[in-house]
Amino acid sequence: MIFETERLIVRKLILSDVDSFHEMQSNPNVMQFADGEVKTFDENALELLDLIKKYTLENNDFWIYAIERKLDPKFIGTLALVKDVIDDEIGYRFLEKYWNHGYGFEICEATVEYCKKIGVKKLVGYVVDENVASVKILEKLNFKVVKKMISEDIQLPETKYELKL
Repeated sequence: MIFETERLIVRKLILSDVDSFHEMQSNPNVMQFADGEVKTFDENALELLDLIKKYTLENNDFWIYAIERKLDPKFIGTLALVKDVIDDEIGYRFLEKYWNHGYGFEICEATVEYCKKIGVKKLVGYVVDENVASVKILEKLNFKVVKKMISEDIQLPETKYELKL
């Protein structure tokens, strides 16, 4: 376990997450604000394996973790803590059936606290402007707008947010 919240556990991805990981990554509603790309089961299985392998790399700066419910230990999404050139970036994604349960805010709030404990000085998040739920979460956590742009992947208006810890 990396850290936990009242209802959730953040842990390393494992191979048995593959079915739920694929369900999330192959859902166009989930992927619309990410890279927009929906992949096959085999492509998602390879991606999961690659993410798991990163845990053992020396100087790894690309951490994708599983988010699991405590109630019924099920994979419900992913949390990303990745180095974006010089910034530490937060990202998260949930299976659609777990939207609108307050998990996004809960995981982001706990991630901010976790990052403070491990010495991160600043977090950034990139949010497609149409993703109103994620915009509200970052604003509620006092992330500030630092840049407006067009996302490279899906060519939609996107905002970079920053929170000094």
